[in-house]
Amino acid sequence: MSNSQMRKLSGLGISLYFGCVLLPIAALGNDAVNHEAKIDALIEKMTLAEKLGQLTLYSSKWGNTGPLEGDGYVDEVRNGECGSLLTVPAVRFAKPLQKLAIEETRLGIPLMFGYDVIHGYETIFPIPLAETSSWDLDLIEQSSRVAAEEAAASGINWVYAPMVDVSRDPRWGRVAEGSGEDVYLTSQVAKAKVRGFQGGDLAGNNTVAACVKHFAAYGAAQGGRDYHTVDVSERVLRETYLPPFKAAIDAGAKSIMTSFNEVDGVPATGSSMLLEKILRNEWGFDGVVVTDYTSINEMVAHGAAHNDKQAAQMAIEAGVDLDMVGASFINYLPDLIKEGAVSEELIDDSVRRVLQLKFELGLFDDPYRYLDEAREKATLRKPEHLEASYQMALKSMVLLKNDANRLPLNESLNIALVGPLADAKLDLLGTWKARGQAEHTASIKDAFDQRLGEGAYVYASGCSAESDSLAGIAEAVRMVQRCDVVVLALGEPSWMSGEAASRSNLDLPGSQKALVNAIAATGRPVVLVLLNGRPLTIAQEVAQVDAVLEAWHPGSMGAKAVVDTLFGDSNPSGKLPMSFPRNLGQVPIFYDQKNTGRPFIEGKTHAKYSSKYLDVSNSPLFPFGFGLSYTTFELANMKLDGKQMKPGGSVGVSVQVMNSGEYDGEEVVQLYIRDRVASVTRPVKQLKGFKKVQVKQGEQLEVKFTLTEEDLAFLRRDMSWGVEPGWFDVFVGANSRDTLQAEFELLAD
Repeated sequence: MSNSQMRKLSGLGISLYFGCVLLPIAALGNDAVNHEAKIDALIEKMTLAEKLGQLTLYSSKWGNTGPLEGDGYVDEVRNGECGSLLTVPAVRFAKPLQKLAIEETRLGIPLMFGYDVIHGYETIFPIPLAETSSWDLDLIEQSSRVAAEEAAASGINWVYAPMVDVSRDPRWGRVAEGSGEDVYLTSQVAKAKVRGFQGGDLAGNNTVAACVKHFAAYGAAQGGRDYHTVDVSERVLRETYLPPFKAAIDAGAKSIMTSFNEVDGVPATGSSMLLEKILRNEWGFDGVVVTDYTSINEMVAHGAAHNDKQAAQMAIEAGVDLDMVGASFINYLPDLIKEGAVSEELIDDSVRRVLQLKFELGLFDDPYRYLDEAREKATLRKPEHLEASYQMALKSMVLLKNDANRLPLNESLNIALVGPLADAKLDLLGTWKARGQAEHTASIKDAFDQRLGEGAYVYASGCSAESDSLAGIAEAVRMVQRCDVVVLALGEPSWMSGEAASRSNLDLPGSQKALVNAIAATGRPVVLVLLNGRPLTIAQEVAQVDAVLEAWHPGSMGAKAVVDTLFGDSNPSGKLPMSFPRNLGQVPIFYDQKNTGRPFIEGKTHAKYSSKYLDVSNSPLFPFGFGLSYTTFELANMKLDGKQMKPGGSVGVSVQVMNSGEYDGEEVVQLYIRDRVASVTRPVKQLKGFKKVQVKQGEQLEVKFTLTEEDLAFLRRDMSWGVEPGWFDVFVGANSRDTLQAEFELLAD
């Protein structure tokens, strides 16, 4: 935020009395039965300018996510030209603005305050891709609940999350914000996050409205380049990219955000096919549709509109309710209505949806319900919130390699801690860190000091993650030669993932590869800790080291979680939500691919003319669902309770899970299916269920699943959704590659 804005807000705070003297409209109450009548009565009183103000969302200059178009502050609120604000970061800023809306505008309609609360507000949790690695839906819901409580305590009542874009391309930086490559897993996480944000009572002062984003297919950007063109068939759109949105809406998400990309040649913000045909008509969504940052204006650059005026018409007619930052609605809809190009009834429909959300949030009952500085101070970074972040970080760790049981470490070892991210703080918070701050975050080096004591190990940064300089490598090599084991903390600085952070090279950046080469050449045992926002191409490094712990960007308590995992206080149980490619040429790579007419089967002799590379295996370095443990699990005795499924029936699947290792641990048992023959080709495997189970050392458990027709349904050749009779393969395993297999037949009606 600029100094001038700070002065403007401070002056406003001094000049306005912070009481709750409400005009009649603001005291309408939160009785859901009367919402419709009250909203209709309010709309009758509104001028066109006041209506368009409710459809206008401005951003403060604090934490911008794109090019700014107007500051959206005091004058706009006072003039009724702004009904919502985003990135107003604290009660002391939001309260005078709310008071201005209530007491100095004609109708006293309260403001909504939005914010990008992606993985925590001030207590930062692991990035969403990492959270998904836990495969623990209860913990994921809890993390969103904590984020909602903190955001609500700071005056926020609307969050732009969850991000549910399926993506198979790790070059796209925003994979960090999502749940990876799988439709089913992403859908389950979407529902958990919506439940966490919105809780059981949206009008409570500790809940917020969720905004599922980005609608739709944003994760399919060509070349993995952010904001780039998307070209998918309707079948792929409906089977791969839309289901997580539908799941979030079914879970009660109150709003949805349009995406920057085009779909079928039309920018999503102007797509009647997406917003009217599918969202409103097919799915029955009656919540608020908001654009992404200036995406109405950007339809001009897309080449879909001549100017902002035409873009505004496209957006409102397609079904957009709220214009984020671009000011196209308030600037151009008056003329469009005067010209007869747009009906005012269309405006009224959008205003009605926005006001409905404000009613549901309880803002008409008490506009200041979120604006209590004492509650804000007492809520942010509470011990129980930090503990929740710590537990989430522990469960997000994925053990990718552990030769000779190098991990867990023994504290009696002479340890060298090396790497440019070993003493990083801000980078542990990852992208979209909201109000997370480096000063509240420990580094891995700090956590080593806390556990072992300063001077009980040796440390060197070794190199840079942001330059090719080799300075420091020689010193690090000399240091580690007298140590028993080296812990290398490498990866991506946080700014290298997230929005506008696509990469054409997924190797370790800077001079980190040279550091690994030099340290590995010493012959010392090496444990690699990865801190990153996406899958990387690390085949060479994996071959050079003894153990690899994928820690992602693990959040406020991530350093402690990393160190406690390294020393065995916690047994890693995470599983990958995205495949790791062997090299960039394999991208995009994902487990639920389709077969070809000339399939290549790993490990078997093939003719030249099969679907393969000449220089690398078809398989990923690490497959979807993969993750090791300090103990060993054995899956055996897979059974189906029948060889046939009758129409409307089900098939039970069971498997025995044995902990044959030396530690208690958790295993994620994963269920996949394959439809062998169908009217349209089907993926080689599809995740249809998973269960995370705690299994004590020496214990054996039975894990059960139930498959129904719903799990077998797909978009058939005639574009109808349903099942087709035939044979199905069932796979159960600890990842998508290593599975047990059985079969059953779905009978015809």
